[in-house]
Parts: sequence; structure tokens; C-alpha cells
Amino acid sequence: MWKPTKSRPELAGDLLLATNVNGNYFIQFTKTPFTMATAQMAEGAWQIEFGDGRHLWRGRGTPPTRFAWFQLPRALAGTPLKRPWKFTRREDDSWRLENSHTGEILEGVFFP
Repeated sequence: MWKPTKSRPELAGDLLLATNVNGNYFIQFTKTPFTMATAQMAEGAWQIEFGDGRHLWRGRGTPPTRFAWFQLPRALAGTPLKRPWKFTRREDDSWRLENSHTGEILEGVFFP
């Protein structure tokens, strides 16, 4: 589930997360048949795209902290997050990533 901001509705969908030992990762959130968000970090470069590609940002170095998609791999790896991000793991293998300032929430369960 993704809630982009306090004022926007929740979106249910599928999350794909792939990582490697070099720290590179690829994240994609889809609501079939649409890709809602794609974020990636590879070889020191980052990119994030929403919807059909009209909203695209890219850069080098540390990705912006404002996007939940760049916080999720860090949170799942146990790396402390900067405020206002908060990550919670639950006993049922679910998790929740939340930004208390913007109201953005990512919530889910990973299946092997």
C-alpha cells in the first residue's frame, strides 16, 4: 500500500524490490496494468519516475530523502533513517515506512 501524501488516497499494488551486494537497487510499484513509481540506484547514480514518465528526477550521489522509495532499502537493511522517516517491522512479517511531515506511507509484506 502506498499513500503519497496526507491528502491523497491509499493505493494498493505490487512492489518489486531487487538489490545486490554493491548497494545498487531497483524498486517498482505497480497497480496492474500501470507502473505507479520506479526508483533505482546504480553505480552512484539515482533515478525516480512516477506514472508515465512525465515526472522524472535523476542525479548522482545520495538520493533525496524526500522519496520513500529511496528510504525503503535502507530501512529493510537496518540502517537508521533520518527524521521524519520512521520504519516499523511487525511480528507478522509486515512493515511500515512513514513520513510524519508529509503523510507519505509505504506499507507491505514481502513474500519469499
